[in-house]
Amino acid sequence: MKKSTLVTLAVAALAGAIAFVAIRSFLAPKEPEPSAMSVTRSIPETLPDFTLATLEGPPRALSSFTQPSLVVNFWATWCAPCRREIPLLRQLRSDRGAQGVEIVGVAVDFREDVVRYAAEIGLDYPLLIGEEDGMAAADSFGLDPVFPFTVFADAQRRIIAVKIGELHADEADFILDHVAKVNSGALSAEVARKLIADEVSRLDALRSKESA
Repeated sequence: MKKSTLVTLAVAALAGAIAFVAIRSFLAPKEPEPSAMSVTRSIPETLPDFTLATLEGPPRALSSFTQPSLVVNFWATWCAPCRREIPLLRQLRSDRGAQGVEIVGVAVDFREDVVRYAAEIGLDYPLLIGEEDGMAAADSFGLDPVFPFTVFADAQRRIIAVKIGELHADEADFILDHVAKVNSGALSAEVARKLIADEVSRLDALRSKESA
């Protein structure tokens, strides 16, 4: 066999070996990079604080609302279920305001769109407005950014319930009745959370069955 042929065969064999090692390296399972590892998130025990612009203009902190029961509703003008909730939220504030319930809307949207929509429908409860900073406020609750979602907090600003998706009157009444019991000392926060979670699941199942 000629020397040149031997050299050619040797080079080909070496190239094949290198390719085989590269392919095995590519296909082999890899440990995830630290930055890519999944992070377990959870809803905080107490209401996070944040400051956003108001409908009137000057910024306001969520912690500045001091009513015993706080309902924080995250929404956007382009979200149909969010728009459907607004009459209920207005009614809750009207019916339960004297009992110490306050509604705070957090509009994660363009300010001009929120101002225009609020004027069109005569929205009369407090609004906090933000785009990226509004999204950061939503993110502080440990939830994926799915709108709407509504947070119910007691007088100590413990989060008693979070309703993801459109809020319904029967759910809102049950939750607020139990927040009032927590505030009065008649019920612990832990028991209230369990009772509320069970009832909301039951009501969701009924609605799903009725719509099927």
